[in-house]
Amino acid sequence: MASISFPSDRPQFYSSSSFEASPPFQAGNPHHYENGSESFAESDAKPAAEDVELDEQEDKVQLEKRIRKEDVLNEMFLTSNGRDKAFKLMQYTIRLFLLVHGTVASTRLFSRPPNVDLVKRLDSTATGLSFARKLLLLFNWLSPLTTITAQQSVPFSSERSSSKPSSRPFLHTLLHHTPPPVLLELVHALADDAVIYHKLGLIGKKFGQRAERFSDWCWLLATLVGLVENGVERQIIGRLQSEAENRLYAESMTGATAKSNPKATKTDEKELKRLQRQHYWLKMTTAKLAMDFIFVSYDLLNIKRAREPVKTLTGLTAAILSSAKLYDRHKTSLLKKMLTS
Repeated sequence: MASISFPSDRPQFYSSSSFEASPPFQAGNPHHYENGSESFAESDAKPAAEDVELDEQEDKVQLEKRIRKEDVLNEMFLTSNGRDKAFKLMQYTIRLFLLVHGTVASTRLFSRPPNVDLVKRLDSTATGLSFARKLLLLFNWLSPLTTITAQQSVPFSSERSSSKPSSRPFLHTLLHHTPPPVLLELVHALADDAVIYHKLGLIGKKFGQRAERFSDWCWLLATLVGLVENGVERQIIGRLQSEAENRLYAESMTGATAKSNPKATKTDEKELKRLQRQHYWLKMTTAKLAMDFIFVSYDLLNIKRAREPVKTLTGLTAAILSSAKLYDRHKTSLLKKMLTS
């Protein structure tokens, strides 16, 4: 959290050169100042720290308005995650169209038979998009593996005679020093790769089906872990948000304003905005995880009732929420780049 700096109340000291530059005292000279008084006058003319902070906030708002949607989308689609979100939106939009088309065509109000050729082409397109998304997930196990191998090396050895850092065995690090969410992510990514190799024909059908079911169980566990973590984090953020609101209310009741107590008021306002934004995206993430939980539960429990409508709607909702979060992340990244430049 950025802090607002203020001019120091301690006396300012000046070098001897500043006194030597002052002309000797001349009686009756209206332009003569005593030692250091001119420097004090110049320091008073400088903008206050809170004014500089306000200018930075205004610059940030102006830069945010200058960011174009095309630039954010370009940054998104440069990554495999962004292309995955685009394919997912297209896939479940097509599924929703096919669902509505089949429902409307089956009613008595429309005696016209459905366009069989169009349905086949769109169904094939949705299947192809699903397979393309699976290909984009290849080698996702490299990220958790990098995290594990980074913990494998011990920077400080207990032996004083050894100058080089020691290294733990990989299996020891994997089982004893890897956080459970990271280990789950690694296993899930490996199972996803096995499913993709089965789709490509590199692995047999029986092993591929087992890998797919195991991947679904990993997805379910990861979703439950995410829901628990988000719930705890939302409670913490909510408590901090309440504390910031209480501080602002107390300051308003005691008569403190932005002019009388600028540091505390502006800091609390900035902190409250940050917490509100963070709490908003936590709610969006929780909703997305809830959609994933419903989706994967239908596959694992093999629920037949309203299978296609529920999976289509939950899949499309999850795609919209995750795409919005990724869009905001890339927009924030672009804004930081513009501020640093």
